[in-house]
Amino acid sequence: MSVQKFNQERLMNVLLAPQISEKATYVAEKNEQVIFRVVSDATKPEIKAAVELLFKVNVEKVQVSVVKGKSKRFGKYMGSRKDWKKAYVCLAPGQEINFATSEQG
Repeated sequence: MSVQKFNQERLMNVLLAPQISEKATYVAEKNEQVIFRVVSDATKPEIKAAVELLFKVNVEKVQVSVVKGKSKRFGKYMGSRKDWKKAYVCLAPGQEINFATSEQG
């Protein structure tokens, strides 16, 4: 799958932010994966094309999961936070994304 199949503007908006946590760093070291927060209607091929376009790396596979929003109280009313989608991007061997030095766009 190539980047040309998708709309450039759409690909620029698919990735919202890298997910930085203890679990994310553990997964990155062990499985050579990077975790991103993505828009909720993003598909696996779109996520793959967006990562390859923005970071100039080769992506082997993408796994996605939907994180359910927590139930919270707002005063006397019960509500919940929004659900969001998380993408585990598996990079090709030898590939790496360094967020401190990478250039976007």
